[in-house]
Amino acid sequence: MIGDPKTVFITGCSSGIGYATAEVLKMRGHRVICSARKSADVDRLTTQDYECLQLDLADSDSIRLAVQQLLAMTDGKIDALFNNGAFGQPGAVEDLSRAALRNQFETNFFGTHELTNLLIPWMRKQGHGRIIYNSSVLGFVAMKFRGAYNASKFALEGLADTLRLELRGSGIAVVLIEPGPIESRFRQNAFEMYQKHIHPELSPHKATYQAMEARLQKVGPAAPFTLPATAVAEKVIHALESRHPKSRYRVTFPTHLFAWLKRMLPSAWMDKILTSVE
Repeated sequence: MIGDPKTVFITGCSSGIGYATAEVLKMRGHRVICSARKSADVDRLTTQDYECLQLDLADSDSIRLAVQQLLAMTDGKIDALFNNGAFGQPGAVEDLSRAALRNQFETNFFGTHELTNLLIPWMRKQGHGRIIYNSSVLGFVAMKFRGAYNASKFALEGLADTLRLELRGSGIAVVLIEPGPIESRFRQNAFEMYQKHIHPELSPHKATYQAMEARLQKVGPAAPFTLPATAVAEKVIHALESRHPKSRYRVTFPTHLFAWLKRMLPSAWMDKILTSVE
């Protein structure tokens, strides 16, 4: 039990990083309020003794209702928001329809932005708060066939960096978490979106998609240096509890490696390395 428990709202808690973070923070004595998009996941989390709200980040009405319920539950006190809810839309950029790209941004960017803006006034009113964004190594390096996800996370990082500058002196800290490969349902969810929006039989990348399909359906870690979701939760703990949180927390060896390579190498060399990554 910690000495100064916080009230924390976490999006995307049905599994993976969101679920692990909720579990760890609750064990440390914080009050955790979860959210999930599907009602079945809300019911499951509730039976596991979590306070949980239904929230679809792609739906403004759902966001406003969840915020209304959250503020009623907490009497308007919210110490931290962990913007974790997101998914990945695989596919070559030239195969992404406008609808597919819009769908990616509605959850990963626009919904996250809308939710954050609805909670900032309450943090301003109380004079403190933490806004923690779960970004990605793909928020600062682009990897092929992940263009929609890359773009959403690049945009999220730009928004978070700007917000951090604008909230300086307000008592509200803005933090980015940048994980690499983490054990979660990310690939399974990505495969569903791949099937929905990508038509490999019509693409010049048809052969590449065959390998991608196998990777997305692979059971267990599909990339080296994959860490459990608790590795991200540990960084969230520091971002939440530290008096002076960092602006960025990098998780997994690939994230640290690519950050160093991008800083040190010419773009042409970096492109050659990234082209070889599957």
